Amino acid sequence: QVQLVESGGGLVQAGGSLRLSCVASGAIFSINDMDWYRQAPGKQREFVATITSNGRTNFADSVKGRFTISRDNAKNTVYLQMNSLMPEDTAAYYCRADFSGIRVWGQGTLVTVSS
Repeated sequence: QVQLVESGGGLVQAGGSLRLSCVASGAIFSINDMDWYRQAPGKQREFVATITSNGRTNFADSVKGRFTISRDNAKNTVYLQMNSLMPEDTAAYYCRADFSGIRVWGQGTLVTVSS
């Protein structure tokens, strides 16, 4: 059994920054892609960013240039650095990881950006 636990969410003013973390634990053999998604109230969950096991990244157009994703494989952790936050970034942010073909979601962490 593996699990993902996100942290780092909170309330921030527009233009501010937050760093989210997601730690994987349990019976981990290997972790392939690690992703961040978000879901705003009343909207569908959407892709934010992904990072492969060797560090290649990809971002949603809405966050390019503002968000960065990184990972520490030794700590089984993925990070999402969010800069220049805007009210439309307000959402629950979810981590997802591919454990040898099995995708697992975290429980989410809430980010609220005030104008």
